[in-house]
Amino acid sequence: MTYRLRNILVAVALALVAALLTSFYVTNYQRNVQKDETNVEVFVATRDIPVGTSGADLARKGLLEKSEIVRRTVVPGAISSPDQLSELVAVQAVYAGEQVSTRRFATPAERGIRAQLKGTMRAIQVPGDSHQLLAGTLRAGDRVDIVASIKLGTDDESFATRIVLRDIEVLKAAAGNGPAGAKLASTDSGLSTLLAVTDTQVQKLFHVLKHGDWSFELRPPVKSNDSPEAVAYASSILTDGLRGAQLERIQSGGTR
Repeated sequence: MTYRLRNILVAVALALVAALLTSFYVTNYQRNVQKDETNVEVFVATRDIPVGTSGADLARKGLLEKSEIVRRTVVPGAISSPDQLSELVAVQAVYAGEQVSTRRFATPAERGIRAQLKGTMRAIQVPGDSHQLLAGTLRAGDRVDIVASIKLGTDDESFATRIVLRDIEVLKAAAGNGPAGAKLASTDSGLSTLLAVTDTQVQKLFHVLKHGDWSFELRPPVKSNDSPEAVAYASSILTDGLRGAQLERIQSGGTR
């Protein structure tokens, strides 16, 4: 084989390889283009979805509907099933007609306390000692009542005691578990609990914190009940359940 013939054969072989590669590229490109032009199902918002909306509520409230769109227009994270958002909360608004994407949602833990506040609910930090705050006992998600004793008028000896708030959710409990928490609780330095209250309940709570003695009391986790509302005074505490001579003796100041 002459040198010239060999060069011709090499050139022909390279040309064939180039032609095959070009054909493969064109074919693959056409397939991708055709694939991008196919329709796929996604979910779009039927109405505006505000920040804080639970993903579990989207389908139940009719905020989602299926829509067929061209594949190349699908946004990153677009959902194919409402179940993908069932445990998430909207952290960015989704507007009517927009594709619903997981990128607009996050877990409540990722969003923090804000995910647990809706409507008239507010978060308030309550400082106190380890006994008032049940440090080491309370956990986030527990429910508490708040009992308070408040002075009546200008009489330093006259007080009234009652449960001022019931069934209050604990968003974040005071430290108290483990050696570090026990040390903190023993000094009562900087202890506080974060509560969820309504915008009207906070007025009662703030008054009690500023002007009364108070304490949390832990409610049962399930099937808790409330007794009828009542107010306790020194006189009612001492006379409750007494009859006859015992009652007369108390009422006379112990002179009879």
